[in-house]
Order: sequence, then structure tokens, then C-alpha cells
Amino acid sequence: MEPAAYRKRYLSLLPASPRVRRLDDALPALDERNFYLKEGEVEVVPLSLPQLYAAGVECGHTAARVELKHQIATVSAQLDHFRAVQERAKGDREHLAGELLATQRAFLSSQIEISDMQGSAGRMQMHATHLESSLQSARDRIHALENSSIWRMTAPLRNARLRFKVAHARFRAWQSGLRRLPQLSAMAVSVLKNEGPGALVQRVRAKVNPDERFKPTSLTHYRVEATIAPLAFTSAPMPRVSIVIPVYGKPLLTYTCLKSLHAHTAHDEVEIIVVDDASPEPASASLAMVSGVRIERNTQNRGFIASCNRGAELARGQTIVFLNNDTIVTSGWLEALLRVFAEFPDAGMVGARLFYPDGRLQEAGGIVWRDGSAWNWGRDGDPERPDCNYVRPVDYCSGACIAMPAELFHELGGFDTRYTPAYYEDVDLAFAVRAAGHRVYYQPAATVIHFEGQTSGTDEASGAKRHQVANREVFAAKWAETLAGHRANGVDAEFERDRWAKQRVLVIDACMLTPDHDAGSVRMLAILEILISLRCKVTFVADNLEYRQPYVAQLQQRGVEVLFHPYARSIADVLAKRGAQFDMVMMSRHYIAVKHLDAVRAFAPNALIVFDTVDLHFLRTERQAELEGSALARSAASTKRDEELSLIRRSDVTLVVSPFEKSLLAELVPDARVLVLSTIHEVLAPGLPFAEREGLVFIGGFQHPPNADAVLWYAQEILPYVRVALPGVKTYIVGSKVPTHIRELAAEDFIVTGYVPDVTQYFTGCRVSIAPLRYGAGVKGKINLAMSYGLPVVATTPSIEGMYLVPEQDVLVADEAKAFADAIVRLYHDEALWERLAAGGRENIRTHFSRDVARSAITRLIAFTRGAEQRVA
Repeated sequence: MEPAAYRKRYLSLLPASPRVRRLDDALPALDERNFYLKEGEVEVVPLSLPQLYAAGVECGHTAARVELKHQIATVSAQLDHFRAVQERAKGDREHLAGELLATQRAFLSSQIEISDMQGSAGRMQMHATHLESSLQSARDRIHALENSSIWRMTAPLRNARLRFKVAHARFRAWQSGLRRLPQLSAMAVSVLKNEGPGALVQRVRAKVNPDERFKPTSLTHYRVEATIAPLAFTSAPMPRVSIVIPVYGKPLLTYTCLKSLHAHTAHDEVEIIVVDDASPEPASASLAMVSGVRIERNTQNRGFIASCNRGAELARGQTIVFLNNDTIVTSGWLEALLRVFAEFPDAGMVGARLFYPDGRLQEAGGIVWRDGSAWNWGRDGDPERPDCNYVRPVDYCSGACIAMPAELFHELGGFDTRYTPAYYEDVDLAFAVRAAGHRVYYQPAATVIHFEGQTSGTDEASGAKRHQVANREVFAAKWAETLAGHRANGVDAEFERDRWAKQRVLVIDACMLTPDHDAGSVRMLAILEILISLRCKVTFVADNLEYRQPYVAQLQQRGVEVLFHPYARSIADVLAKRGAQFDMVMMSRHYIAVKHLDAVRAFAPNALIVFDTVDLHFLRTERQAELEGSALARSAASTKRDEELSLIRRSDVTLVVSPFEKSLLAELVPDARVLVLSTIHEVLAPGLPFAEREGLVFIGGFQHPPNADAVLWYAQEILPYVRVALPGVKTYIVGSKVPTHIRELAAEDFIVTGYVPDVTQYFTGCRVSIAPLRYGAGVKGKINLAMSYGLPVVATTPSIEGMYLVPEQDVLVADEAKAFADAIVRLYHDEALWERLAAGGRENIRTHFSRDVARSAITRLIAFTRGAEQRVA
């Protein structure tokens, strides 16, 4: 206690009544501040920046210098915020922009002076003092301006100006679509010629009216069960998960929770431990009709925290789930929680998405502010909102439903008893998890209904709820150093929601990623995953704003925020609302970039603009025009060349997939900044040995014209030779959207499978993969996919362009029909050659197309962003 209070109590007269010596079984829990420091520990006293400088630089104290660096990093984060505010206020707050710029320069000068401390004590102290005052001054001026009458009066004008810019951007995108009509007409003629009018109509319909639109789920209202009926759980001898449910009275609530667990949880994997905190009616009596559940009763009422800790001590599972008794779990809830631990190795705690019984959103992860107060993100809002439906690190998740490894829970000492009886123990544990080097994740796929306040009420002035206010102060004092890096209450909530992110990246592609259909989606999905692993917050939006499942959910489960209609009305609308947030905007494919590049420049002025070519479209169309001899195709290719090269000149960085394309652009656009980011693969487990394999396989989506041409050429000109030399050997054609004219070619030894969800059996069981492409550009995913399985490939020269492959060592190459067939036959019979090519192909994947290679390229890309350049400076 405080010295004055202790002195007063110590010197007060003792009561006249006889003294009685009381012996307790255990010592009371004491706050750490009541103990002497351990050997080697040093008491840390909060100091201002000038005081830290004096202690660290002038007096030479190492601890003070370390703290000074930490404080400057915090100030740097605050400056990043004010730079964002500066951009939003352009036009109306030029004077504020100048002030913030001066503050930024002062801070950068301070950083430079820190590296040369000798002889700079006076100047450094002056800068540090000025920095603190400038930040506060800027904050006050922003507040005053945004609350002024002039600012409110001019709001309609600003809104009208913004609406005009959005409408103009949408019109420009529509115009660019019209300009593509000559190019599309050449493609239409090709489709009509090779696939027929039905295929053309189908493609046009899919482009104009995507079928995949978001349909909101109907709200379900949940109620507490009216009576308790028999309920039998199957006992798990070796449970993977222990579900701990603390209870005090309210048996109908507890029964409702248990009934939902019975319906939506695998009994053979879990044990359920109900800790009765000395309820007036013992839970064992009120829940006597429930069997297979372990009920443990406290001898006296010890509170929520002690009950949870006791349940954890009794748990046998590798993972502990703490579940309030006023909850209802839904289908797949537990599997979703456990999946986060499997897919995110740094996960130390995972929380669920909480709903109110009437279907409103209660919590989608939590934000903790500098003063220790907390927000439930999305509270009372639409539970289907994109920002509430992707897996992400958070400050904390409500203790109504959280999961964590049992070993980690015990290492951290369980819930901190200083918050007894309850409130803030879940927030404190989340901070402890992060302090131990792990992350706290929010899992939207784990949906749990929470009858909030049913056990402790909602009035902060009475009952157990009154401890919430007091414990907030305890929490704020314990974690003061960590909280110093958080923003003030309510400031830039969207940035605080994703405070873990170093960079914010928007990716715009033509349509939803479908990695089980096309190689381009496989590559882009890998890029998104690598960006997230590099601590980038990634937002993905398809140009057609489609909501195609299960692909949207797959991205969300990987940590990608996915925007779709009606939550995004247009790409221009997205950029107008959120453009200032992004450090990078990546546009995939030239016909997407040409629609939106101007809007990105207008609404995201600070973002690095990245044009991802996927492959050079003009190169592919030029080769197609040469093969078909079409004047219309040649004209379209020429237009596409001019358009694509213009995009490359106007973009900050251009991504290509092969060194060949990079060399070509070095000649055509020598001033462009071009990086190679190719297809991304991992070496997979080998399949059957040579002798046990049989058959040939081709894979490719038929919405890609070169694939349709390749299969047609193979079936008409190569397959007859193969049938003579390898009678009975089957060729499997695997891929989605097969046109009718190719399906009609199917025979006993020419099997057209169409779309196959899992192609593993073909690449682990067939003996040869074929790639008979006659034209194209970029790197062929079909070849790398086969080689990642160790399946040798016979290919044409256009198929292996820019892939580092050496003929006869990594691949067999032939460009004429007879020579291609001969290569297939030779490889089919020669086991030594087969083994050599298999090994060479796998090594080529490791060397040039692995995730490590891609990660290195993406790291270089991130370094070009403005935020990264400022940090380096």
C-alpha cells in the first residue's frame, strides 16, 4: 500500500478486545510490486524523452538508451498516423499538412542524430521536446478543425466532389471495357471457329452476368431450453480437447450449452468438465439427467477465474477450450478453432465469432486501446460484413469461447488471480500469450451464440460486473508499456483492428481465385499467403465483385479479407473509401489494370502500383495470330501490345513470370522497373514407381485458348502415332470447362475427365505428362505441377520458354507431331531416362519455383513501398 496509508494504519491504536491468532492454510496472493527485486533485476521508472536522453546518452545508462529507442519507435508509429491524416485533409488543411511535414522532418533529423551521439546532447534534447509538443499540437488542431462549423458546413461539397470522382472512375473503367471490344472480337472469332456458337454464348453470359452473388443467410433466433431432458455423452478415453465450463446456478443455461455441444461436437475427441462454483443447487443434482460429463464442485464460491483454473488443472486434452455456460455452439465450431492452430504455427490462442441470440453480431475479435479500455469489433453490426469474416490476429478474444494449448496455458500460470473474481482476465491472458511470442487469432468460422450478461448481468455498477471497471485499471497498470504503443480510444479503429500489419495490400484480379481450376489462381493464392506471412494485411477483390464459394471462404480462412457485392459496389467505390489505407495496390492481368490504374492513382496516392502481367498477353496473342494467320487477330494483338506496354510505363513495378519476358521488356521499355515472380510450387511426395505407372496425362483449363488448341492438335495429329506404338495406353485429359468439340473426341484410350477436384491420382499414377502447346507466353503451371510430383514431361518449345529446363536432362522437347509421339514412346519405355528427368524436374522446382524463391522476390517488392522506404531512411 502507499507509505502514508501504511504509516497511519501502523500507528493507530489497537482495539481493546482480546487478540485472537488466526492460522490460514495458505498465504494470501500478493501483487508483484510488494516483493523485493530479484537478483539482477533493475527497477524501471517511466521517464520523458528528454530525461531518457539525459540518462542514456549523457550519463551512459544502457537501459535508458534501449528505452529511448523504444519510445522513438512509438513516436514513429504516431507520426505514421498523422501522415495518413494529412493526406485525408488535403485541400482543406494545408496549414496542418505543413506542420505535420515539419514534425516528420524533425523526427528524421532526430534519428540521424541518435546514430552520432557525440557532441549532440543539446540538439537532441531540443528535438525530443519539440517532437512531443508538435504531436500534441497537431492532434489538438485536427480535433478543432473537424469540429468547426466551417468543416461541417462544407461536408456536402466534399461528399459531392467524392461522388463525382467515383462516378468518373467508374465511367473510365466502362470506357476501357468498350475499347477492348476489337480485341475481344478476335477472341470471339477464335472461340466460334474452334468451339462453336454454344461455347461463345456461354462465355459471354458468364462475363456479363456472373452467377455467383452473395445471398445473405436467414437469421436464426436462439432460445434457452425450457426443460432439462436426458442427454448422454460418450466418454472419450484419450481426449484431444478438454472443454471447461464454469457454472454458478442457471442450470437451464448450462443444459442449453451442453445440448448444443452434444449435437455439434465429436464425443470421442473431447471431454467436458463442468466446474460448479458452489451453486445453491449443486450442478450434479440439477443436471442429473446429463451423463458422460465430468462435474466438479468447489467447496466454496471462488469466482470465475478460480473455477476456470481448476478446470484446466483437471483437463487431459492437449487443447483447452474455455466456454461460458450461457453459450450455444454451432456446426463445425470446434474444428474451425483447431484448424487455426494447424495452419498458423504462431497461434497461441484462438477465439470465436460471437452472436447475440437474435442474430446480431456481438464480437469479431477485440481492440484494446491505450487506456486499457476495449472494443468488440463489429458489435451490433451485420455479421456477414467482409471485415468480420477473415482469420486474423487480434488484441484479444472474449473469454466466452477461447481455445489454447494446455501446455502454454500452464506455462503462463493460467488466468491471473489479481482479476478475481472476473473481468479482464481474458484480455490479460491474450496479452500474456503475445508477450510469450505467440499470436491471438480470431476465427469467424467458429460461430457461437452468447447470451451476454445472463450470468453476471450488464450493469457495471452492481454485481460481479462492477469488477470490470476496477480491473481495467489493474490491467492498464500491468501492461502500461505495451499499451503505450496503442492509439487513443477510438482513433483509427481500422488500423488498430489490424495493428499487426506492417503493410496493407489491395489485390484486384479479374475474378475469384479458383486454384483447383487454373494455374494462375494457384500462383496468386501462393502470393497472398506469402504476403500474409510477411505481415501484410491483404485485401482481395474480384473485378466482377463475385461471391463464389467455397473459394471466398478458403481465402478468408487463410487470412485474406475478401470484398464482394453488395458490400463493394464497384472497384472505384472501394478505392474511394479505403484507398488511403493501402501501401500497395496490385492489379493482375492487363485488362484489369487498364480499367483501374487511373482510379488507383487518384484514390491511393501513397500506394505502390504493381502491374502483375501473369503472362505477357500481347506476346501470346501475337503468336496465336501467327499460327492462325488471322488479320483480325494480328490487329488485336498490335492494339494489346500498345496497351500493355503503356501500362508497364505507368506502373511503379511490373511483375513477369520468366526471365525471357523480363529481357524482352528491358528492350521494349528500358526504364520500367520489372521483377520476376514466377509460378510457385512445392516438391511433393513421389507417387508409384516407374513399373507400376501407366497412362499419359494432360492438365489445363479450357477457358485458356492455348490449352484447347493443344489438345485438339494432340488428338488429331499426335495420338494416331501413339496408338500404333503404345496400343491400349490411355491418355487422360483433365481440366474444367471442356468445349463440346473436344468432348466429342473421347474414346476408350482418350478419356476426357473434365474438372477433377483432386488430381493427385493422375500425377502419382500416370507415367508421362504431356504439354503439346503450340503457342502461349509465360511459365506453364501444368509443367511445374507435374515436375513437383516427380512426373517427367514431354513438351513443345513454347511450353518450356523461360523455365530454365534443359532438354534430355529435365524434359523431352519436340515440336512436330511425329517427333512428339516418338518422345512419348521413348520415355514410356526407358526407366533410366524416366528417373533422370524426374530428378531433374524436381530439382528445377526447388531451384527456381519454390516458395523460398517467391518469398525473396516478394520481399524485394515490399521494399519498394513508400512505408518501407521511410523505415529504411
